[in-house]
Parts: sequence; C-alpha cells; structure tokens
Amino acid sequence: MRSFRMLWRYPVITIAAIILVAVLVLHSFGEEAASRWLATGSVSAFVAWTLVGMVRDVLRGHVGLDILAVVAMVATLAVGEYVASLIIVLMLSGGEALEDFAARRAKRDLTALLDRSPRIAHVLTHPRASDSGEVQDVDVDDVVIGDLLLIRPAEIVPVDGILLSETGTFDESSLTGESLPVSREAGGEVLSGAINGSRAVRIRAVRRSADSQYQQIIALVHAAEGSRAPVVRLADRFAIPFTAVSLVLAATAWAISGDPTRFAEVLVLATPCPLLIAAPVAFLGGLSRAAKAGVIIKGGAVIEQLARVRSAAFDKTGTITQGRPDLVDVRPTEEFTADRLLLLAASAEQYSTHVLADGIRRAALDRGLELLTAEEASENATNGVTAALDGHTVVVGKPAYVASVAPETTRATLSAGEAAAYVAIDGRFAGVLVLADDPRPEASSVISWLRAHGVERLAVLTGDGRSTADSIAREVGIEDVHAELLPGEKVQLAAQMRPRPMMMVGDGINDAPVLAASDIGVAMGARGATAAGEAADVVILVDSLAKVVDAVSIGRHTLRVALTAIWIGIGLSIGLMLVAMTGVIPAVAGALVQELVDLATIVYALRALGGPTSGLESAATVKAQSR
Repeated sequence: MRSFRMLWRYPVITIAAIILVAVLVLHSFGEEAASRWLATGSVSAFVAWTLVGMVRDVLRGHVGLDILAVVAMVATLAVGEYVASLIIVLMLSGGEALEDFAARRAKRDLTALLDRSPRIAHVLTHPRASDSGEVQDVDVDDVVIGDLLLIRPAEIVPVDGILLSETGTFDESSLTGESLPVSREAGGEVLSGAINGSRAVRIRAVRRSADSQYQQIIALVHAAEGSRAPVVRLADRFAIPFTAVSLVLAATAWAISGDPTRFAEVLVLATPCPLLIAAPVAFLGGLSRAAKAGVIIKGGAVIEQLARVRSAAFDKTGTITQGRPDLVDVRPTEEFTADRLLLLAASAEQYSTHVLADGIRRAALDRGLELLTAEEASENATNGVTAALDGHTVVVGKPAYVASVAPETTRATLSAGEAAAYVAIDGRFAGVLVLADDPRPEASSVISWLRAHGVERLAVLTGDGRSTADSIAREVGIEDVHAELLPGEKVQLAAQMRPRPMMMVGDGINDAPVLAASDIGVAMGARGATAAGEAADVVILVDSLAKVVDAVSIGRHTLRVALTAIWIGIGLSIGLMLVAMTGVIPAVAGALVQELVDLATIVYALRALGGPTSGLESAATVKAQSR
C-alpha cells in the first residue's frame, strides 16, 4: 500500500519511468522510430508543462532556473539523445520527491507540536470529583475560564491553568526545550501542551484554548511553515549568472568541436536541482532546529535577517531584567500611612497590565491587605492606571503621568536597579512605591556574545525612568540608553538605528509596535505575551535571554549551510561541464551523474539540522541541572 501511495503522490515520476521502460523495450526490439516518437512526444509535453510553470513564476517576480532544464531537454532531443532527455525528466521530477523527503525530515521537530495538540479535556463537574468520579469529557474549545480539569498521568494539559493539587511534575520540553521535567506547587501556573507526570492532578482553567500558550505556539508554527522562505530568492540570485555560464560553456564546446551533440552533453550537467532543492531544505532544517531549541522563527526570511543582524536593542523590564520586581520600600507623604498608600495603589494596579503592577499587588497581599474593588478603572498603556476606589480617585504610574493630575509630584531618589511607581490620591501627590528588578543572570553574557560576533551597536529602549535604565544597562554592558519612551518613540528610534538589519527584543504589550517595525522583532513569549508574540518575527518560548544568542547562531549556521550547498551544486556542475566539453561524458551518463550532484547537495543541506551550540546555557537549563 505504501508503494502505491508513493506512486500516486509523484505521478510524473511514475509516468516518466513507465515511458522510459517502454522506450528501451521498443529500442531493443528494433522499433527505433516508435521509441523515438514516444520519447519525443512525452518529453515535449513535459517541456510545455515546465514552460507554463516558468511563466507563472516570472509573473510572480521570480526568475527561475528551469530554463536550463528546458534547453537541455530540447537539445538532447534535437541531437537524437532521446533516452538522455527522458532521464532529465526523471531527474527533475525525482528532485521533487527528494525535496519532499528531505523537507519532511527537516520539519520533523517543527511539526511535532502540531501532532500533539490536545483535543479533549476532562472537566470535573463537582469540586470534590476524583479520577473515578464526576468527570465529563468535552472538546478542548468548550473549556471556559474557571472550569476544574482533571489531568491524568501522561496526558497533555489542554489549557493554561493554576495547579490545585499540592504538587505536580510536568514535561515541558515541547514548549521550552528544557529536557528535564519541572515541578509545580499548588498555585503555580501549568501551561497547555505540557505532559503530566505519573500522578493525576487537578487544575483550574485560567485561559480558553484559543488563548492558551500551546495554541499560541501552534499558531506561530503554522505561520512559520506557511511563510515563503527567501531560499528561492536566495537561489534566484545565482540563477542568471549560472544560466549564462552554462550556456556559454555548452556553446563553446559546440563551436570548438563542431558537433551539436557536445552542446547537449555539456548542458545536461547544468540542471538546476541543487539550487532549487538544497537551499530550501537547509532553511527548513534551521526552522526545525530552532523549534526544538524553544525558539519559533516565522519563516526563512527571518533566518536570513538573523544571520546578518548588525544592531540590537532591548527593552529593560522583563527582557534584560527578570520581570518580577519586588517592593522594597513604601514612601508615603505625611497625609497617608504606608499601608493605606499600598492598599489603594495595589487595588488600582489590579486593572493594570504593567509588570510593576504584579509586584505591588503581591506586596499588598503578603502584608495581609484585602484589595478593594474599583467602581471604575482605566489604563493609559505604558503610563499608568486610574481607578475610583472607596470614594477616592487613585492614579498610579510614571512621574509625568501622575504629575499631570498632581503638579506637586516630586521624583524619588533611587538606587541602582530600582524603579518607582508614583501615586496620586484625589489630585494630591500621595507617595512613591519603590521596587527592585535585578538583571537576568545571563544578560551580560548575551550582550558580550553579540558584541563579539559582529553586532556593532547595542542599545536599551525603555519606558522606565532614566536612573534605573542607566544603572541596569551599565550592569549588563550597554552604554547607549534611551529611557522614558512612549511606544511611538521606541518605533522612531528603532527606525533610526544603524547599521541594519536591526533586531529588537521585548516582552510586553507596549513592545508590540516596535517589534513589528523592526527588521527582526524578538518576543520573550514564555509568559504568554500574546500581542508581542503576534507582532514579532521570533518568539522565545523559554524564559531566558540566552535564546536570543541561540536564534542568531542558528540563523548564521543555516544561511552558511544554504550558501555552501548552493556553491557545492554550482561547483560540481561547472566542473563536470568542463569535463563534458572534452566529449568524455555521454549525455545519458551526464544525466545520471547530475542526480548524484543533487544527492550530495541535499545531504549537505541537512547539516542545518545540527551545528555548533552558542556556548551559552539558558537559565532554564541551569535551573533544571540544579534540581
């Protein structure tokens, strides 16, 4: 059955093989005219079909290499080498099969996520339901926020949730690339797509299926698979020169020998399979390797940009820093107590998406303060939040934003690594909440690696205060700092950065515009920053800045492999054409030898699946090894 499927999948190969056998049989029985007419008719049909495809490619703006194959087939027919012309047809159609096989091998890791997509969820219809109790199987898309779910041993977590069981162990390798299982305690977040360990656990859904981490990753994989890689464009850069050289060599051989057969013997070795197949296989291998490492790259065009990156800019909070600032000081004015200031600010910050908001809320809960519910609340993205609480109007945010409603607002003196949230209550400045967010342990190494590997300009683009941004940037080794920026200002600065291509790394909703506007937008997506992930070209699924280095390393290795594969194909083809100019390689033998050139370039292109590591360990790996 598998053999029949293969024959059906590649009908041109099947038909060409049958015709070739028929031609050889007719020739062996002395039916020379019949075999010649059969070969000529079938090859002519294939030439016409190829020409139609070439016209379509030209209309799309792609100048292809099929002209060489067409000229070779016409030339071999013209000089009576009709068996060689049939072998060329087989070789070109066989190249499609080779490309398909190599592409499936290269995409194996990239598509593994799609094959494991969870489809069923076990909903507990009673809080006390157990593994054998009141369990209802529903489609994963029907799970709503707040549902209690049972995850049986070795099952895939269907949606993002909060662990209700005391402990749980999960395999997150397909999400993050971390090979060792991770442990979670009650209250910890469990990501969809993780595989449960040996014990059944219960979780409470916090996101619907479409918004969960795993489905977001799948959407990114679909985008990566569906994008048209620049590999065809990359090969097309060589198309016209290679075609010209091939035709010149073939014409020269004809002119010197005076034999038109020599033209066909030379040109049959110039078929374009190495350029058309090897480069796409290399880029697919790069996408696959990146996915396995926990980095989703949205297409081959991004790989090429990553390989050539010359400038890089970073957001601060959640990117260079760990993104979990802790409250270290409460500085109220004389009219308010520390607890009152913290309670009102934390209650307002319930309605904010800023990374500082989480630290303020956690600090209030740790002090046993019961947060208030707002009668009305609104957020001014990246600036602050305003809420009506307990009869008061509370504003929390950046100093300029708070000063717009409380002109007497004064800036706080901060130490290195500290950030501040300013608070106004009923139009009066009420105090400052000071938080500290340390740089990621791997940040300095990442900056040093980029600088040592040809990234000429490194900068920080952040909306945070100047003093905090300067101290953090200095600590990780960046001197070019732009602070207190609005999203539009980040976009302007990114557009002005030179040299190009320019890479921007960020994590939050406020980074989405600059990620979309940069040559290469890299989103730290481990915490589910959906807007940033959709805007970015690269999404890092592991909470580690070291994966930026992995992405650049994979891009450079993949482009190097693709170019080398192209030059191997060109070099071997031209070398064989020079030999064929002497007349020692018959047309039939040349067509068969060219197939070996195809195989050599494809095998080399598969090297993109491996390659040297960046030399930097991700924080996730270090953490796993320390357990």
